[in-house]
Amino acid sequence: MSTRKCPLQSRSCGGCPLLHLPYEEQLAQKQQKARALLERYAPVAPILGQADPWHYRNKAIATFTQGWDGLQAGIYAAGTHRVLPMPEEGCLLQDEVLNQTLKAAVDAARACRWPAYHEDRGTGLLRHVLVRRGVHTGQVMVVLVTASDRLPGSRNFVAALRKAAPWVTTVVHNCNPRHTSAVLGKDVRVLYGPGHILDTLCGLKFSISASSFYQVNPAQTEVLYNKAMGAAALTGKGTVLDAYCGTGTIGLCAVSAGAGRLIGVERTPAAVRDAAANAARNGIRNARFFCADATEWIVQAAKEGLRPDVVFLDPPRAGTTPEFIAAVTAMAPKRIVYVSCDPETLARDIALFTRRGWQATGFQPVDLFPHTEHLETVCTLVPEK
Repeated sequence: MSTRKCPLQSRSCGGCPLLHLPYEEQLAQKQQKARALLERYAPVAPILGQADPWHYRNKAIATFTQGWDGLQAGIYAAGTHRVLPMPEEGCLLQDEVLNQTLKAAVDAARACRWPAYHEDRGTGLLRHVLVRRGVHTGQVMVVLVTASDRLPGSRNFVAALRKAAPWVTTVVHNCNPRHTSAVLGKDVRVLYGPGHILDTLCGLKFSISASSFYQVNPAQTEVLYNKAMGAAALTGKGTVLDAYCGTGTIGLCAVSAGAGRLIGVERTPAAVRDAAANAARNGIRNARFFCADATEWIVQAAKEGLRPDVVFLDPPRAGTTPEFIAAVTAMAPKRIVYVSCDPETLARDIALFTRRGWQATGFQPVDLFPHTEHLETVCTLVPEK
């Protein structure tokens, strides 16, 4: 598969560092890395790449800046906070509807004469614009992130945006006054529509809000989750524990695939609310979600005698903790399915699981992020014989 060129490549854009390599070479490079880190524990299956590795992202974020010709938005140059304005044709990784939506949002903000926020001086208004699309529903969300809770002329912004991009189904104002690299703040106000969008994943409907964790590559997420469900060997009975459950996607897919009962744990309150709503939306009544730190909750649950049959964990890039691994071991599940977004922290954690008497039976790499260095991997663990 041939390469494509982006005008931001020569300007140190950090969005897709492998873009210069043919896709087959990217996959070979990722496979080699996975084998180097993981093969000492169990066989590493051939990586599952994407048939069409372009315009796959259903979420995009652009940062506002004040250019020589007025308000602009783009992405940071690698390792800096210098904004590279988005090319006219948009990003090669982002859904093409989202590329058009970003352009319409910037034009509407220009028409309102809103200034960009200046990090160093702490002046200005507009920080970021976040857009999300439900690929199966076609619903599109626009989130305008500002440094102030006041947004004069917001109705004019919505009108201009909807005129240029009539496919937008909801617009949200998010206020983030903090001096932080985090995109979103806690203050949220819905300007238009329901404040969320819907999408379908593995046959289930999910609500996605501004802050919801939802995988950005829906086609490859289904591949990943199907592998995770196969690894769990669900029987239609027993209890499944979904740690770091986010909005409940993995756990609810497990119920659909044959789990008897689901317990989900997630530390973000909005995600827990979304997870409960997603269970109700899909008519799933045998699911319960807890808002807590995964390690703290599971340590206490192990002491109280919880004994799930299968444990899923899909932690952040930093991986899980030794305390979590010890508590899961005390629970003595029949198997653990670890969905990792970083093979290096996965290798570290598998070493800890191995010392606790667990055996990895295999690793399945899945390329969710073509043209980047990121790699998702499904690992199955069973008690050592």
